Amino acid sequence: MRPKRLEQKADKAYENEEFIHSSDARPLRILSEYLYPERQFKDHSINNTIIFFGSARIKSDKEFHHELESLQAHLERCNEEQKQVVKDKIHTLEQQRELTEYYVEARDLAKMITEWSLQFPKPKRFVICTGGGPGIMEAGNRGAMEAEGESIGLNISLPFEQMPNPYITPDLNFEFHYFFLRKYWFAFMAKALVIFPGGFGTLDELMEILTLVQTKKINKKMPILIYGEKFWKKVVNFEYLKEIGMISADDLNTITYVNSPKEAFEVLTSELTEHY
Repeated sequence: MRPKRLEQKADKAYENEEFIHSSDARPLRILSEYLYPERQFKDHSINNTIIFFGSARIKSDKEFHHELESLQAHLERCNEEQKQVVKDKIHTLEQQRELTEYYVEARDLAKMITEWSLQFPKPKRFVICTGGGPGIMEAGNRGAMEAEGESIGLNISLPFEQMPNPYITPDLNFEFHYFFLRKYWFAFMAKALVIFPGGFGTLDELMEILTLVQTKKINKKMPILIYGEKFWKKVVNFEYLKEIGMISADDLNTITYVNSPKEAFEVLTSELTEHY
């Protein structure tokens, strides 16, 4: 019996979506998240970044008041059973009121740094790089855009969807599946790091960079600025870690506390000028 002639060719393996999204093709997906950003950075002549880490939950003043007014209006329409839930949300939001200043200051600092960096030829410029989402990330990208410079957003797919903010340079807006590749691209081109107030994600990013510097996996000179001394000294007691010998005095020398855009700008420009 003669075999029946096939009416169409088989898909090429790299065009077969079922295969590409299978566990067998995971190495290809990992490689894609390395190669695609690398190509984009080469196309835009980007070699140096300044990372802005910080909470997605820190709101601009406008967002804060809009959310507060919405909750207060909702409270008036609630039945007695629902009121306590809404009151708790209002209380939590009120606790974050003073954090809106960090949004303003991150935006101002990103603008100042980008304006300063635009004096250099493109391969030597320092480009703001954030996690691409809302909050402090948005503020960093927004400040860079207002200075008419490029900025990078390294977003990550999460169960609670984090949409990219609208201020990222379109060709430099990336969506990652793998956290470790996203962290690689944060660290690889970074020449400085500014850590604004944040939660678990921000702490994870800070501790990862500090560990890489401590263990000499990052050998380059990289100033690490912890922005908002009042906040961070309540969250992490680095001095106590030094006192009991869990870290050395040299480890503490890798960080600098700053409390204003002007102070952060002066430290960054001094360090970057000296080393790069």
